[in-house]
Amino acid sequence: QVQLVESGGGLVQAGGSLRLSCAASGRTFSTYIMDWFRQAPGKEREFVATISWSGGNTYYSDSVKGRFTISRDNAKNTVYLQMNSLKPEDTAVYYCAADRGPYGLSLALTTTRMGYWGQGTQVTVSS
Repeated sequence: QVQLVESGGGLVQAGGSLRLSCAASGRTFSTYIMDWFRQAPGKEREFVATISWSGGNTYYSDSVKGRFTISRDNAKNTVYLQMNSLKPEDTAVYYCAADRGPYGLSLALTTTRMGYWGQGTQVTVSS
């Protein structure tokens, strides 16, 4: 079992930055692929970024590539999302998620791949 708790959301002006954190429980955090997703009002939950067990491989959606950076600290059981150059269209609830099981062989890009979710943290970008 993996339990996830996000933090770091808030209100920021366009062009600003935020860093989201996701603290995970469990001794096997380092064996799980971790993702960030987001969901805006009236829209489906969408993929944002994914990171491999070691942190050596990452992948981003086109909408955030070059502005957001996903990282992890396995010693602290925490995954991060650094968000720079924020835009109003980045406004959403951001969710941290863990793969269905350990030792995934490929990065996770879909909600159906994920087995564990945090409660979400609101990010609001004003224009």
